[in-house]
Amino acid sequence: MKILCIGNSFSQDATTYLRRVAAEQGIEIYAENLYIGGCSLEQHYNNLLSDAKAYELELDGKGTNQKVAIAESLEKEKWDVVTIQQASHFSAYYDTYQPFATEIVKFIRQKLPEAKVYVHQTWAYEDGSQRLAENGFATRKEMFAKLKESYCRLAGECAVDGVIPSGEVFERMAEKGMKCHRDTFHATYGAGRYALALTWIKALTANDISENTFTDTAEPVSAEDITKIKQSVNEVL
Repeated sequence: MKILCIGNSFSQDATTYLRRVAAEQGIEIYAENLYIGGCSLEQHYNNLLSDAKAYELELDGKGTNQKVAIAESLEKEKWDVVTIQQASHFSAYYDTYQPFATEIVKFIRQKLPEAKVYVHQTWAYEDGSQRLAENGFATRKEMFAKLKESYCRLAGECAVDGVIPSGEVFERMAEKGMKCHRDTFHATYGAGRYALALTWIKALTANDISENTFTDTAEPVSAEDITKIKQSVNEVL
């Protein structure tokens, strides 16, 4: 499976372990991430209009020192899946999604009529994060409820092929007492990024992830937490 992410640091988190975690189950995944930190749907749309080589091309969450544009990236491979997402700081506010998302999806469909388009649901900030207050929320749950509503509306209006529910998996993990955030908003280098990889695998391939044996995370993840991660993914998907 070949995946192109039109994203930012949250898709960087999601794809860092994706290829290697999938390989543990005999699943071949190749994923490229078009990276601009904090990039919003509006910025993606403007970059599309200008055909700007504004993105750092990333493989396995690492830069390649290649600058690329959206159109050329769509054209260079026969992609199976293309993902879009909103910048996390706008994710709860649907008026920031449109009309940009509709136009981006329309462009993807024109370039790649056989590819599936998925929405990557990003996640809420950690309780106590200063960014929560800056975004007008008192708790993680409040932010998640609003962003989930926005992503569901986006999926319906754009008639995409599915939603990758990363934010919902992080909610389940947090409810089980797990730490998902490394800086109150990005995913932890261990449990968070591993959970994202499993979520993407199950959402995009429908393969069971319960027996996945990947352990080569940048931060150690205990056996107990691995069990909680898999439970969270399976509960959501």
